Amino acid sequence: MTGLRVLLFDVFGTLVDWRSSLIGIAAAAAAGEGVQADWAPVVDDWRRAYQPALDQARTEATWRDLDTIQRETLASVLAWHHITLSAAAQETLVRGWRQLRPWPDSQAGLDRLRRRHVTATLSNGHLALLADLLRFAGLRVDALLSAQLAASYKPAPEVYRTAVRLLDCPPGEAGMVAAHPTDLIAAAAVGLRPIFVRRPLEWGPGREPDRPPALDGLVDTAGLDQLAEVLDGQRPGCG
Repeated sequence: MTGLRVLLFDVFGTLVDWRSSLIGIAAAAAAGEGVQADWAPVVDDWRRAYQPALDQARTEATWRDLDTIQRETLASVLAWHHITLSAAAQETLVRGWRQLRPWPDSQAGLDRLRRRHVTATLSNGHLALLADLLRFAGLRVDALLSAQLAASYKPAPEVYRTAVRLLDCPPGEAGMVAAHPTDLIAAAAVGLRPIFVRRPLEWGPGREPDRPPALDGLVDTAGLDQLAEVLDGQRPGCG
């Protein structure tokens, strides 16, 4: 990974644990209204609705932020599960994407990686959401970048191209750090260097985790702490 100057980080699932965080937020919001439900499958279905909704949004003439899209998908998922929540409780869930707990290695790993690299988010979350989330999670990066800046959503190539252009960085000097193969495949297609971070508990225990994509030059790591060691030249990755 010589010549690597910039590290771009996916956020949901890579830096923060969306699933267990949202299950807790949903249970608390529903309890306040006397509603009981098994929130794990509801949250899982909400997350599954995420990418199809973003893919549809990319075809629309006017860009819409993630909060707007998440409100729509949440309403559909709640109806599918026959759960009734007030508008205020639903908004608590939507705003819950700003209160996701970081993975245990995220804070220290980011701080270590910042010593030798320019670090930035590259998320489908819009800037207002990301600012609140990183503040809540105690995560520090050098820049907040979002698909919003390209008026699109990942995995559209213009999202990755816009990020490196704004950082005045050739694609080959930037690494995309993500726990999701589709993100890395799209980034690699425009010349970014793929870095896979394993998050086996993203979808909860007992689930089959994402496997690293077959990409030339892929770095495969078990977390940000190991990634820092790899980039410092101290040890190999998982592969």
